Amino acid sequence: MTVALRGLSTVVPPTVLVQPEVRDVFAAQPGLNRLAQRIITTSFDVSAIETRHTVIAELSRDAHPEDPVFFDIDSGELLLPGTKARNELYAEQATRLYVDAGRAAIDATPGIDAADVTHIVTVSCTGFYAPGPDFMIARELGLDAGVERYHLGFMGCYASIPALRLAKQLCEADAAAVVLVVSVELCTLHLRSSNDPDTIVASSLFADGAGAAIVTARPAEPGERALVLDRFATRITPTGEGDMAWRIGDHGFEMVLSNAVPALIDEHITGALEPLFAHDPTLVEALETDASGRAIEHWAIHPGGRSILDKVESRLVLGEAQLVPARDTLRDFGNMSSATVLFVLRHILDGEAAAGERVAAMAFGPGLTVESALMTVAGS
Repeated sequence: MTVALRGLSTVVPPTVLVQPEVRDVFAAQPGLNRLAQRIITTSFDVSAIETRHTVIAELSRDAHPEDPVFFDIDSGELLLPGTKARNELYAEQATRLYVDAGRAAIDATPGIDAADVTHIVTVSCTGFYAPGPDFMIARELGLDAGVERYHLGFMGCYASIPALRLAKQLCEADAAAVVLVVSVELCTLHLRSSNDPDTIVASSLFADGAGAAIVTARPAEPGERALVLDRFATRITPTGEGDMAWRIGDHGFEMVLSNAVPALIDEHITGALEPLFAHDPTLVEALETDASGRAIEHWAIHPGGRSILDKVESRLVLGEAQLVPARDTLRDFGNMSSATVLFVLRHILDGEAAAGERVAAMAFGPGLTVESALMTVAGS
C-alpha cells in the first residue's frame, strides 16, 4: 500500500520580527550583566535568521496597547507575564492557526473535501487547552462528528515526524482513511529577558508557525505533487538528556538548549540513520562510505540552529544545495519547533525535486531524540 503526504501547507502569524531589531530590544533590557549582553549580541548575530513571526501583536512597531502584557513599546521593556497569561493567548491564537492551516491543507489536496477527513492528528509543545485543537479543527471545519482525534503534546521539535508516522499507520490499518495532520507552535510566547545563556539562545532562535498536510492511501490526482511516506525510524541517543529539555515554569515554558547539542548530533547522527537505511544495502553502503549526500537527493533537516545544520552538512558530507531548504527556512522563519520540518519539506516540494527522487527528513528534540523519515517525491 502506498501512503502519501499531500496538500502540504504552511501558515504564519502576521507580525514580523526583524532579527537585528529584536537583538537590540533584548540587549537593552534592565538587569543584564556584561556576559549576558555579549551572549545576546553573538547569539542573534550568528543565528543566520533574518526574520521571524510572532502572535504577540505588541511586538509590532505600530502597536501601542493601553495595558501591555508582553512588551511595553514606550519604555522598551520586555514584561514578565505568568504562565496563565501566556497560555491564554496560546489558546486564542493557536486555534486560529490550527484551523487556517487545516483548511489550507484540505483546499490544497485535489479530490479531498472536509467531509472525507476520517482522522485528525494535532501537534504542539507550546501550550495546552481542552477541548483541544483537534476538537476546534473538527468543529470549525465542519468535519464528521465521528472523526477520530489524536494530539501529540509536549514532545518538542521532532514531533511532526511521529505524527506523520502515526498517520501512515492509520492509513495502513484502513485504506479509506484520510488523516489531517496539523502542527502549531507559538514559541515566542515563552521568550523572556534573562542572564541565563540557554534562555538567551532560545530567544534568538524561536518563532511561531503552523504546518499541515493530508496523509492518505487514496491515489493522487494526475500531476499532483506529493511525498510518498516510505519508512520511519526513531533513535534515543545514549547521552544528552540534560542538554535539550522543555519544562513548565511560573513565567512560561523554559527551554534548556546547551551548546553541547551540535556536538551530540554530530556524534550520533550516523547511528540515528542506520535503522532508517537498514532496508536498502545501497543506502547502508552510502552511510558507511560518507556518500549519503549522493544516495539521497534531498534532505529536510530540522534547522534547530545554524551550528546544527553545519554539523549535519559536514558529518553526512552533504552538498551546499542540499541544505538550502533548511537554511532558507531558518533565515526566513526561525525555529518553529515541530512545525519547522514541514516548512522545509514544502520548500523541497515547491522547488525542483523530480518524481522518483528521495527525501530524508530528520528532526531533533528533548532526550536527545532523533526522528527520521524516508520519502519519495511523486508527481510532475
